[in-house]
Amino acid sequence: MKTAQLALIMFFVFISSAFSQTENNIELAFQSNFNSDTIKNRLERLNAKTPIELFFTPSVEKTIKRYLKTRIDFYRNNIDKISFYLPLFEEHLQNRQIPTEIKYLPIIESRLDPSAVSRVGATGLWQFMFYTALENGLIMNSYVDERMDPFKSSVAAALYLSKLYKIHNDWSLVLASYNAGPRTISRAKEKSGGYTNYWNIRPFLPLETANYVPSFIATMYILEYAKEHGINSHNKGHPVLNTEKVIIEEKIAFEHISKFFEYPIDSITRLNPSYIHGIVPGNGKNELRLPSTIADRFNMKKEELFIFAKAEFDKKEKPLPELYSIDTKLIYKVKYGDFLGKIARKFGVKVSAIKRWNNLKNDNIRENQKLVIFPKKIPKS
Repeated sequence: MKTAQLALIMFFVFISSAFSQTENNIELAFQSNFNSDTIKNRLERLNAKTPIELFFTPSVEKTIKRYLKTRIDFYRNNIDKISFYLPLFEEHLQNRQIPTEIKYLPIIESRLDPSAVSRVGATGLWQFMFYTALENGLIMNSYVDERMDPFKSSVAAALYLSKLYKIHNDWSLVLASYNAGPRTISRAKEKSGGYTNYWNIRPFLPLETANYVPSFIATMYILEYAKEHGINSHNKGHPVLNTEKVIIEEKIAFEHISKFFEYPIDSITRLNPSYIHGIVPGNGKNELRLPSTIADRFNMKKEELFIFAKAEFDKKEKPLPELYSIDTKLIYKVKYGDFLGKIARKFGVKVSAIKRWNNLKNDNIRENQKLVIFPKKIPKS
């Protein structure tokens, strides 16, 4: 009996020692991640394999250590998004001979939210402003905003980044220019006395842009060494969904596809966030992204589906939103006595559209406030 008791005691001592050793190993690994020499050595290894200059500066080290404290949980909790979007970004960047590490840019820009809208109207994963989006081939009208299309916006982003590289011939300046615009970078070069290296012109950049490249480097560093930071991409909560695009020849709503194929409408919306009303106009040029299994069924039964959709539209008492092009933008200065309904009527748009364009949480506006308007009509006075 005593022998059995002794054996049991020794077993628990062994288990306790093992747990203690594991905790010590975890603590040592944690401390190692914050060690300056470790960070410097890892950055040097990354720098050797990318055309982006990754310097170990005080600001970079400070940002990396801050992100290690504050953002690891975000990366772990969003591993499904990271696993879905990053290969997509990488593919389109490679098509333009752009360093694949720039795939981390949308994490900084939008936190991988395809429907993100900033306070100044930048929209989508890549946070395109209106005119930049137009210049790089994206379409925006009363039904669709392709800045929120993960696939088309990634093509446009790769095109825009390649244009910026032709201007600056330096990937760090491309990143800074993506944040602040080419003119801001040109002015900083002039103020610096003609330097053309990001780190030399950094003191002459706006604070946000000066912090932008260190932020990018920190994001890239943590995810390139994801395993060392306890971010395991192999432990995804859901497998990456295989999707295909289908061409839409006739007008159809997400709810029609959902009913016809008994597939959740929320899942269709997540794959196609660019369709503002959940309706595809159907002019033969529009595309829809669907899971491969649903896409196959769609192509086999599309005639029946469009007949079903037309019948569903005919049942609606409320008229559908009118399709019109958004190809210009103006800044409207609020006058005394203005309210959103009055401004909406003046330009032939909806109050909800004005609120969305300006990220307004309610109907409150003030005199002299500036509003972005994409007018359907231009008033005579």
